[in-house]
Amino acid sequence: MKIGVLGAGRMTEALAGRWITAGHEVFIGGRTPDKAAGLAERLGAAGSGSLREAAGYGDVVLLAVLREGLEDTLAAAGAAEGALAGKTVVDVGNSVDTTTYTQVTWDGRSMSERAAELAPGSHLVKAFNLAYSEVWKTPPLYGGRPLAVPYAGDDEAKPAARRLIEDVGASPLDAGDLSQTRHLEAMGAVVIRRLFGGADLSSTFAFLASDK
Repeated sequence: MKIGVLGAGRMTEALAGRWITAGHEVFIGGRTPDKAAGLAERLGAAGSGSLREAAGYGDVVLLAVLREGLEDTLAAAGAAEGALAGKTVVDVGNSVDTTTYTQVTWDGRSMSERAAELAPGSHLVKAFNLAYSEVWKTPPLYGGRPLAVPYAGDDEAKPAARRLIEDVGASPLDAGDLSQTRHLEAMGAVVIRRLFGGADLSSTFAFLASDK
């Protein structure tokens, strides 16, 4: 799978590293070319460059940005001009006010729903938002069982999301359509409150894979 990445932060480092190990071709795009290039070199990515180049590279695009940077990132990626049309976009972000630990919405809509509006023709899915980046660097096991990762979004995006979840050693858990991303982000607020309060970085909602 060819994966373009929008963002060169901690989540990109964790997830892209695992996906490269699994055999995927990853291109890292960032606002700061040197930062994107340095991360790409460390991970052994296929390349690095601008956000627009990353959007064009991948059949799947990882959206790994803070909510404050969502609109500028998608604008720089050319989303409004159709650069993401037909592509699966995996949003891993949380829209949370970290002073009150409450979800921030766009007239009741989630960050993923807002991204879908800004990227017409794309297929959005949210996943990986309920744990800190360190969780994804190794196969996430809790009590010896794989973590089940909830994902929600457009049906067209779900096959790629399931595969990418499996490729980090976790188990996919379908949480519904794009409207359900609102609830995943609300759950993310609970995790973030705990992490800011000093909880272990492996803290998460421990949905576990079925042993059947």
